Amino acid sequence: MRPDPVTAARGWLGTPFVHRASCRGAGADCLGLLRGLWRECLGAEPAPVPPYGPEGGDPGPALARHLRPGTGRPGDILLFRITPGRAPGHLGIASAGGAAPAFIHAWSGLGVVETRLCGPWSRRLVARFDFRPVLFTPAPFMRE
Repeated sequence: MRPDPVTAARGWLGTPFVHRASCRGAGADCLGLLRGLWRECLGAEPAPVPPYGPEGGDPGPALARHLRPGTGRPGDILLFRITPGRAPGHLGIASAGGAAPAFIHAWSGLGVVETRLCGPWSRRLVARFDFRPVLFTPAPFMRE
């Protein structure tokens, strides 16, 4: 049985923010947190991550290639647009729903934290993705 991504993400709380890192307890940025959760919960990462600057890049197309649309429940991967007019570039994982929605993310200066998903954060949310990957099903002639 695969680990629950929210439970796994809570294990990263307190990890320091380190740009381009992805190691629980040692350092992670927002993408690194999601990469680490992927490895913990699903196995090998689906693709290498190209270099990116401090402002990140737009991970939306890559997420859409590997994940289904979100379900609106805890465990969804959340994509945020921090600066109006720029590509979305911040990621987190929904950790609570209902009347007090929250998410876990890595934020510069704070590290991996759990934050309420309200006000400014909810206005910046642009997409949700289901943490479960789109699984490759081989065609019948490819099966062994």
